[in-house]
Amino acid sequence: MFSNLKIKFRSNRKFVKLGLPLVVLVVGGSFYLEQFSKIRYKFGRQQNLLHPDELKKQGLETKKREEITLEAEYEKLKSVNIDNWEQVRIPRPWDKNVDS
Repeated sequence: MFSNLKIKFRSNRKFVKLGLPLVVLVVGGSFYLEQFSKIRYKFGRQQNLLHPDELKKQGLETKKREEITLEAEYEKLKSVNIDNWEQVRIPRPWDKNVDS
């Protein structure tokens, strides 16, 4: 009779050691992720757009949206000569002998 009770207690202890922490982790993680997601959506979508007049006061010039198009940028890139170029290595901070 006691051996049967011992086996049931051991199998119940297995749930306490393995199953219960897993359940707590899944349920607790769900609540934690819910709070984290609230913060993400609360602050993630905010854009601090400044009015163009405020940007001009700060010394920044902006172009109108009509001036920048994909076709205009493509035309600028067509005029670039990609056949004549020279690879130039910039000096690294750890280079002691700089030839300039």
